[in-house]
Amino acid sequence: MEDDSISEDDLFAAVAGSGARALLIGRRALVALGLPMMTADYDYWIHIDDIERFNAALVPLGLTVSRSPADARATGRYALENGERIDVIVARAMGLKEGGNVAFDELWPRRESLEFSGTRIAIPSPEDLVRTKRVADRPKDREDIQLLHAWMKKNRGK
Repeated sequence: MEDDSISEDDLFAAVAGSGARALLIGRRALVALGLPMMTADYDYWIHIDDIERFNAALVPLGLTVSRSPADARATGRYALENGERIDVIVARAMGLKEGGNVAFDELWPRRESLEFSGTRIAIPSPEDLVRTKRVADRPKDREDIQLLHAWMKKNRGK
């Protein structure tokens, strides 16, 4: 069986080089902050206007796009896959279980830029990561929120 995995260095470099407004979210964003998390996939939230730019940078890595840009815009999400899976959200906003929503255009200006192997990756601020975790509000998301709050208290005094 052929190994279809891509290196994280190559993935992050491709995303950074794409020029797409792309936020790494989910547990990989927590890993980027230094939290000891285990996860098998990547989750990005990209600006709805940057689908083509994002895909153009990742398809050369051997990833296959699950939906056309038009279908992705209509459904708010899609995936890129081979041995890896990258879930991509393209919705302008996502509803919170507690009411209200979290919008990409609110998170983007507050993003944090972290260095990973010489490449800058964008993640939501830790406070906004908490908000993204409240979208699905699964038990593991609530655990992640507790870890984020502890991280913020330790690293930011909040």
